[in-house]
Amino acid sequence: MKYTDNITGIKINVQAVDITIGDEVKDTIRKAISRLDRVYGRIEWADVYLEDKSEKKTEQKQVSIRLGVPGKDPFASDYGDNFHALLTSVEDKLRRQLEKL
Repeated sequence: MKYTDNITGIKINVQAVDITIGDEVKDTIRKAISRLDRVYGRIEWADVYLEDKSEKKTEQKQVSIRLGVPGKDPFASDYGDNFHALLTSVEDKLRRQLEKL
């Protein structure tokens, strides 16, 4: 599943591999990007990658986000069992990177 969203001028490209994500996860993605935009107001785009590897016993899900900003693009990724928790974790990692810019 692929979809594109646009919030406050930030283009969000979401790629969900072999899964369909619900409106709750989409809303969590929008909120995370909005909060990151408040930290660093020059985000141009966000590439969000979601994957669910059901064949693995633990840490089946993966979330990765790359932000398009002037200079080096911040990137963060995490593995676990809950997309909402993973999005929060990746958001925290990206916030720390943006605060250093």
